[in-house]
Amino acid sequence: MTYKNPVIRGYHPDPSICRANGKYFLVTSSFQFFPGVTLFESDDLVNWRQIGYCLTRESQLPLDNTGSSGGIYAPTIRFNGGRFYMVTTNVGHERGGNFYVWTDDIYGEWSEPVFVEQGGIDPSLYFENGRAYFMSNGTDTDGRNVILQCEIDIVTGKKLSESKPLWHGTGGRYLEAPHMYKIGKYYYLMAAEGGTEYGHMITYARSDNLWGPFVPYAGNPVITNRNLGGYELQGIGHGDLLQDEKGNWWIYALGFRQIHKWMTYHHLGRETCLIPVTFNEDAWFTAGDGTALLTVETNRIAQTVVQQFQNEFTFANTRWNREWQFMRSHRKENYFFGEDCLKIKSSGDTLDVPAGNPAFIGLHQKEFNMDLSVKVKTLDGEAGVTVYMDENHHYDLALIKSNDAYKVILRLNIGDIKHERASVSVAHNEARLLIRSDAINYSFGCAIDGKETILGTAQTKYLSSEVAGGFTGVILGLYSQGGGMLLFNEFTDFMCKYLV
Repeated sequence: MTYKNPVIRGYHPDPSICRANGKYFLVTSSFQFFPGVTLFESDDLVNWRQIGYCLTRESQLPLDNTGSSGGIYAPTIRFNGGRFYMVTTNVGHERGGNFYVWTDDIYGEWSEPVFVEQGGIDPSLYFENGRAYFMSNGTDTDGRNVILQCEIDIVTGKKLSESKPLWHGTGGRYLEAPHMYKIGKYYYLMAAEGGTEYGHMITYARSDNLWGPFVPYAGNPVITNRNLGGYELQGIGHGDLLQDEKGNWWIYALGFRQIHKWMTYHHLGRETCLIPVTFNEDAWFTAGDGTALLTVETNRIAQTVVQQFQNEFTFANTRWNREWQFMRSHRKENYFFGEDCLKIKSSGDTLDVPAGNPAFIGLHQKEFNMDLSVKVKTLDGEAGVTVYMDENHHYDLALIKSNDAYKVILRLNIGDIKHERASVSVAHNEARLLIRSDAINYSFGCAIDGKETILGTAQTKYLSSEVAGGFTGVILGLYSQGGGMLLFNEFTDFMCKYLV
């Protein structure tokens, strides 16, 4: 069959995967958004459905005062002894650090955090003979980047050994994303180097001992798209290795789609891709020609499998506790969730407040070409939809009540520039807000009494990681701000449709 990359589209970076009970389970990073650590399930490796989040309680995931692109960094999921473990890092919070949670029911709640006193990021777990090992990136006594490992008590998280250096990588910058595997007689240590941008790559080494020394693969990097200039799929790296139920090997890795062959910007965020892997007679593994492709033909997946993507999102076909996310901490009493209705009451913070807690709930943008519409009824202040990268980079389309008069406005926020691009007065407190996009531009408008008005356009590149920085992607958010923070603003008839 033929499948398309990314297999999970929109901002879902740093994938980690495990196989259990005849299914595959995958987690991705969530940063400053709540709930945290997105959890997916698949039967066939290419069709993924989101089943929830691993971190659903504030006690597991404190995010107050966490900056943009802080919070939850790269998670790892593992299945051992009938139990699932997810290990990750909460970055930038006083109650943060490296920790893991566990569950015996993948569809249920996860435990409270168990912390491990080893620094670095991108933690991973490896289990063998009843023992548990913890690894992350870090530095050695000479200040060099290195992968560190210690043995831990899996019940308490207490270290049972010192943190020992395993491998210094191949010389690329930002050595990270370590994962350990025992395959045949060798231990394989896989990592990412080069930074999570255009020089990103996957490298690995092997040893006949869990503690090394590790010998690097002579053909490193095993996967990178850094030399595919002009190719839409870039940034391939940070992978996790999996053997499927038929014995085939794969790597799930992050990558991103740039907006044009000659325009090196990406705003959808880092996405999850699938790459076939083959072991040779010398027990080294390769990945085709060492690159990740947008379209992959394979005989490893049955032709009866048809890859499908959900391209329409409404209030009715999504769940508030599954696809939707809040920004950092949130007050539950500021939201009312109906079957085809959402009501939001303003908080004290606006979308522009650094590390703030605005009244906001959103979905990840998944494709370049999009039609979005939502009917808004404003009773207090401002209610709208935002195309949001961070507090300094977002485009807002909103219906505003001011002195008993109403208007629809388009506001562009690009760095230090806060600009009301256009506005149109309306006779009453209801309007349908419209956003259309392609890879290069967003177009903003409104429909009032059946008549559509275009307020303007804005380029996607100003919401890209190359401009805004950070590690997330665009979130399509519904929000309420301003006013007296007393009344609920109402959203109905939400539709986000991707044109692919």
